[in-house]
Amino acid sequence: MHLEMLVEEPSAETALGILIPRILAGVTFTIHPFKGKQDLLRKLPKRLKGYRSWLPSDWGIVVLIDEDRQECKELKERLEEAARDAGFLTRTSARQGAFQVLNRIAVEELEAWYFGDIQAVLQAYPRMPTTLHLKARYRDPDAIGGGTWQTLERVLQKAGYYKGGLAKIQAARDIARFMEPDRNASRSFAVFRDGLKSFLGPALG
Repeated sequence: MHLEMLVEEPSAETALGILIPRILAGVTFTIHPFKGKQDLLRKLPKRLKGYRSWLPSDWGIVVLIDEDRQECKELKERLEEAARDAGFLTRTSARQGAFQVLNRIAVEELEAWYFGDIQAVLQAYPRMPTTLHLKARYRDPDAIGGGTWQTLERVLQKAGYYKGGLAKIQAARDIARFMEPDRNASRSFAVFRDGLKSFLGPALG
C-alpha cells in the first residue's frame, strides 16, 4: 500500500511525516505540500485527474485541508466533487467499500491536533503549565476559536518560547515526535486517523 498525500503547507508535511508511520505501520507514503489552502483547492481538480490516468489500484490519495472557520460541509463537498469529477471513489461515497481517495478536514486548523495531545505539547515544551488541559478553553481542541495556531503561539510565548513568532514547521516537528495517535482528544484527528486505517480494510476503519 502506498499513499499520495496532498496538504496545504510544509508544517503539515512535517507533522504527518512523523505521525503517519505510527498510524499505518509499513505503509509507504509521499507528502506533497502546497502553497496554502487556496493553492491546493485551485490545483486539486487537475491534480486528481492526473492521478486518475496512472494511479495503481492499490494506491490511495489523502487530501488534508484546514477548516479555517469555513463552512465544513461546503468545503468537504468541494473536495468530494473534485474526486468524483476525476473518476475516483472516496471514503465518504464508498461507505464501507473499496475507495481510493480520503478527504479530511482539520478543525479548525492543524494546530488543534496538537492541543488534542497536551501531553506531547508539555513534553516538547517543558516550561508550559502542566494544568493547561484543565482550562475550559482547551478541553475541546476542535472548539478553540480565534485561530488555533495563534492560540498555540500565544500560550507558547507566555511560557517563554518563540518570542519572535511561532515557527510552525519547528513546532510541528517538536510536538509531533511526542504525539500518540490513539490518545488524541481532537475529534477531527480521530476521524482522520480512522480514515487512514480504513485504507487497510473496514475492520480497521
